[in-house]
Amino acid sequence: MEAKIEAAALPLDQSQIKKATQALLAYNAKKQKSGDKVLLDVDQNVFLMITVWKIPPNEQVIKINLPHSILPDTSEICLFTKDEPGLTAEQTENLYKKLLDRHGITSITEVISYKTFKTEYKPFEAKRRLLSRFALFLSDDRIRRLLPSQMGKHFYLRKKAPLSVDLKAKDLAKEINKRIHGTVLPVTNKGNCYMVRIGHTSMDASEITENVVAAAKAIADKAPQVRVFCDVGEEQAELGKGGGS
Repeated sequence: MEAKIEAAALPLDQSQIKKATQALLAYNAKKQKSGDKVLLDVDQNVFLMITVWKIPPNEQVIKINLPHSILPDTSEICLFTKDEPGLTAEQTENLYKKLLDRHGITSITEVISYKTFKTEYKPFEAKRRLLSRFALFLSDDRIRRLLPSQMGKHFYLRKKAPLSVDLKAKDLAKEINKRIHGTVLPVTNKGNCYMVRIGHTSMDASEITENVVAAAKAIADKAPQVRVFCDVGEEQAELGKGGGS
């Protein structure tokens, strides 16, 4: 299932990527049917595993726009907002719910103000329930820097750190959808292997393939000498190698 992917010579060999993805999905479906593995969720996440030959000198976060959403249709999304002066937490949350309604945004299922998050979700058990309930967290970019100290490490270990959005954007629906239909790859200078979520097992192979291509193009510009794997559960399929500068 190996195909060469030259990062400097895109487009990629989509047919080879699709074959590897089909094989991976087929193997996962077989394990589900046979009961060899008890799955906690109906949908399993599909990741790209990125390895680089040279460890990057600086940390960075690569934002990747994808053609197909990585979230199942039934996923719940939470938005953290800043506190508005002179308003209670409940009034602030209602204010932003109305803002979302005006822009026709129905994908966000819960709005939580920063004050509410600090008080009601301070206990570990409350954070754990919040983390389990939502598939994706978004944050008003004006408070994004304040959240890590309140969240603790578990949001980051589960790869559910909030994605920043500009709630003052003129086209707010486009701004929100860009995050919902996208993914992010945190790159550190502490190792040469990284994981980025690019789909789930209820998607068809063509959709995952198109997401792989989009992610590989975005990553190729940022990470030199890339090797790309596709991963679901415990299984991997090598999609190719790339040589960057």
